Amino acid sequence: MAKVRTRFAPSPTGFMHLGGLRTALYAYLYAKHNGGDFVLRIEDTDKERFVEGAMEVIYSSLKGTGLNYDEGPDVGGNYGPYIQSDRKPIYLEYAKKLIELGGAYYCFCSKERLESLTDENGNRKYDKHCLKLSKEEVEKRINSGESYVIRQNIPLEGKSSYEDLIYGTIEVDYSDLEDNILIKSDGMPTYNFANVIDDHLMGITHVIRGTEYLSSTPKYNLMYDAFGWERPVYIHLPTIMKDATRKLSKRYGDANFDDFIGKGYVPEAILNYVALLGWCPKNGAEKMTLSEMIELFDLTGISKSPSIFDEVKCKWLNGEYLKAMTDEEFIEIAKPFMTGLENFNTQKIAKLIKSRIEILSDIENITLFLKEHLSFDNAIYENKKQKTDASLAKVLLPKIYNKVEEIKDFNNDTLFSELSLVAESEGVKARQLFYVMRIALTGLEVTPGGATEVADILGKEETLKRLQTAISNL
Repeated sequence: MAKVRTRFAPSPTGFMHLGGLRTALYAYLYAKHNGGDFVLRIEDTDKERFVEGAMEVIYSSLKGTGLNYDEGPDVGGNYGPYIQSDRKPIYLEYAKKLIELGGAYYCFCSKERLESLTDENGNRKYDKHCLKLSKEEVEKRINSGESYVIRQNIPLEGKSSYEDLIYGTIEVDYSDLEDNILIKSDGMPTYNFANVIDDHLMGITHVIRGTEYLSSTPKYNLMYDAFGWERPVYIHLPTIMKDATRKLSKRYGDANFDDFIGKGYVPEAILNYVALLGWCPKNGAEKMTLSEMIELFDLTGISKSPSIFDEVKCKWLNGEYLKAMTDEEFIEIAKPFMTGLENFNTQKIAKLIKSRIEILSDIENITLFLKEHLSFDNAIYENKKQKTDASLAKVLLPKIYNKVEEIKDFNNDTLFSELSLVAESEGVKARQLFYVMRIALTGLEVTPGGATEVADILGKEETLKRLQTAISNL
């Protein structure tokens, strides 16, 4: 059996779509699970959609998630070039061969004629007008410098049938297909032609792509058959939806891998969640390393139904990755999101917030109380569950202030033990004292960490300053 070879063949259009990332991931997992090669090919034949710097985005996104390709434009390989625009002469050569085999023909129709070919519903379909041209007339028109394209010659009758490993037998009537352009007037191939030539010449054994290609695959099979080449194995993947009616789309600002990184998701968590969009491992695992995914990946776990991108679940999974990090790992990845906290002990902040956030951009709001003493209404001291109110605060805060001022070894443990004794001497529960103290220091009913942890991070001077402000406000 031939060695498994899969490919990811994105267009450089400016960003890494999460749907594209999933295609790359499944192609990578399938190849690696079966001891095969994973190839990156850039399909840049549509110059109108090309975005400067987009190829670098593709490279960095794949490498940033650990999807290291065995062959590609920037790493080389035995089947290059791996950028389609660098392969232009190859396509024209094979297009001419396909013409000789009867699978394609030259077309000289003007734009005006093509626009006139509409049915009663306004649909346009080419009428094979130039298929009737003699070989001599074709040569004469080419030699005179007339502009032309090369079109595929699709049978007018009959059915195409092929097997897909996810969707089973797929049948399409040839009458539903059009003689699409294979080579454009500028000599560049269309995707419909280039992907067939490249997949064959690069030895791709398994083609993994979205369901939008299910109905166009018969066109590709006609070319494989005409050339006498073996068809690859097809694995089409279900659509990723934003909700029940809309696809995940750049238009809604929710499909860009880099945007999720910018929000504070970690690459491993994004990749892990994307893996679950359409695939369920047999053991039901949700949090998986890339190595575990490779080991578990099995096509029987892929669903035929569209999957809905649930950002709530993605956030939860990201939070699980953050919790699993050491404090040092967390600080390193959180640095860009910790602006304004440079004067605080980041180690202590990490311990406080790591398990309480889901994405790194949460750091801004969850630590705002450290950067500024938030103003608050004294009514916030009232808590029926804690049995506290402003009058209790008025009694306790000066006692807390005096004890904090006395403490020489200013840290969480000392603060907790010393202030617990204050609560005991005042005849109140420790949790009542700490609740009042936390309100005074932060102006918030809920914060990451308790009063003494917050005070430890703020430092003695700032803690006393805030306590004094709170006492004055009472």
